[in-house]
Amino acid sequence: MSLLSPNWLENAADKKWLVAVSGGRDSVALLHACVSNKTLTESNRLVICHVNHQLRGADSDADEELVRELAAQYQLPVYVRKVDVSAAAEEEKKSIELAAREARHAVFSAACEEYSCDGVLLAHHADDQAETVIYNLLRGSAGLKGMQQEIYLTDQKLMLARPILHTRRSEIDDYVSDHGLHYREDGTNAEPFAVRNRLRNEALPLLNDILGRDVVSAVTKSLQHAEQNEGFIEEMIDYESMLDPQGRLHLPSLIEVPKVIQQRILHRYLTDQKISNITQDLIESGLNLLDVKSPAKINLPRGKFLRRKERRIFVSA
Repeated sequence: MSLLSPNWLENAADKKWLVAVSGGRDSVALLHACVSNKTLTESNRLVICHVNHQLRGADSDADEELVRELAAQYQLPVYVRKVDVSAAAEEEKKSIELAAREARHAVFSAACEEYSCDGVLLAHHADDQAETVIYNLLRGSAGLKGMQQEIYLTDQKLMLARPILHTRRSEIDDYVSDHGLHYREDGTNAEPFAVRNRLRNEALPLLNDILGRDVVSAVTKSLQHAEQNEGFIEEMIDYESMLDPQGRLHLPSLIEVPKVIQQRILHRYLTDQKISNITQDLIESGLNLLDVKSPAKINLPRGKFLRRKERRIFVSA
C-alpha cells in the first residue's frame, strides 16, 4: 500500500523535494513512503529537514536524534536547525503556534536554497484536513476552507506540498504497523490546552458518537464539493476587469455583478492584499462599502483599513 496521492506523483517525478520530518508518526510514515517510491529516490531527489523547536526539552532533542538516525538509515542528506520558538514568540508578541510555523518556513526556505529543492513535503492527512475545516468554520471563515494539496508562499518563495492529504489517519496507523516503523510520540498532542487538540481528541469523537457516522469523511466530501463550486464561480469571474490601473476595485463595475460574485471578488482582492483572517463577517462589512450612504471605511486586521473613495475600494494603512 502506498500513502502517496497518485495525482500528486504524476507531477512530482522531475522535482527535488525537502521532506519535513518531525519524528512523529505521520512524518515518519511520509518519509518511508517517499523512500519506498522509486520515482522519488532516483537521482537523489529527497532531502530530510527537521526543525527542533526546543519546546519540550530532552524530548525535542530525542526527536532530532531519531530524525538523524532515519537520515543515516535511508542514506539521505539531512538539514537540522534549532530554533528557540518560545523566546521568539515572547520577543515578537506572537502565539507559540504562529512563531513555530514562521520558524519552520524560514528553515524550509534556507534548506531548499542550500539543496536546490523545488518544494517541501508535509505530512498533513485527511483527519488534519477535517479539523482545519471545522476550526476555520467555527472561527467564521468565508465558506469551507481547508488546506491545499499544493500551495506557493510568495513571501517565502516556498512551495508546500501535502502528498498524503487524502489519506486517513487509520491508514497511516496501518502503514506504520505493517512496516514496523519507529516514531516519537509528542505528549502535548493529547493535552487539552490547544484548540486543535480538543477538536481532535474531544469534539470529533463526540460528533462521531452523536451522529453515528464518520464525521471526517463527511467534512472532507463537503469540502471537495465546495471547492468544485468555488472553481466554477472563479471561472465566471473576470477579476482583472474589476480593477482600475492602480489595482483598486472599481465600484461601478462591482455593483453590476451578483452578490455571490461580489463576495468572491472582494475575498480575492483582500487575499491579494495579504489580509489575514478573512471571515464572512469581514466580507459582509466590506460589501457594505458598495452603498455610498454607508461609512466609507471599515477596520481590517493589523491596523489596516478598507476604504471607499472616488468610486474606488482599496486597502490602506
